[in-house]
Amino acid sequence: MRNPLTSAFARYIMEATITEADLVTPAMRRIRLETGGPIPFPYSPGQHVRIQTIDPFSPRGLLRPLETLRTYTIWQYEPQAIELLAHLYQSDGGGVGLRWASGARPGDRVTFWRHQGGFCTREDAAYHLFIGEETASAAFAPMIRALDGSARVYGVLESESPQDDIPMPRPHGLHRVHRHGTSAHYSKTLLAGVAGLDLPAEPGAAYIAGEARTCQMIRDHLVRDRRWPRTSIKVKPFWTPGKRGLH
Repeated sequence: MRNPLTSAFARYIMEATITEADLVTPAMRRIRLETGGPIPFPYSPGQHVRIQTIDPFSPRGLLRPLETLRTYTIWQYEPQAIELLAHLYQSDGGGVGLRWASGARPGDRVTFWRHQGGFCTREDAAYHLFIGEETASAAFAPMIRALDGSARVYGVLESESPQDDIPMPRPHGLHRVHRHGTSAHYSKTLLAGVAGLDLPAEPGAAYIAGEARTCQMIRDHLVRDRRWPRTSIKVKPFWTPGKRGLH
């Protein structure tokens, strides 16, 4: 029987099959979804999709509708496939998102909602500045990959340790910093990395993503200490302790 959700929202969702699921780092899992046909939704690097982790018409879905969807950044996009990066140790609290991401297996069927979000690069920027931790790197990689080869790229990428560094398409210009057990919430590690960054005198375009309070702290540093206009800074809070659905 056809899923009634699919029938009602056919213009907004697609069904796919998981064909690959493996670890990119000890804490980050890559999940490949193949649709078997062209994906009709427009896509811009940096966007995300919502995965239907629970049948919304099941008893649990009806009782707890907020637990039916979880959001994941598109790591790779192809005409008939998308790849997601799912962080396994983040703030889901052991909930449905963590269970889906850690339990996804090749052959599983998945329903996902069309690409969303405006966290994309600016074409007219003098240079591009990327700042964030592991969850941000999942968005930064496709954004950097799509830039023109002549674009100037700077940034600070934070992770727990060197083995948690997510591969990036242009590693030059991107500094790595590591928490080594300190919190990613209000991260002084990331702030120190940005404060020590040697940047051109004029502002470029900054993209800050990850933990919400850290994002705010980094934005305030750029505005207050480096005199960047707020219009040159895009902020995307992905998570903060105790809250869900910040995308």
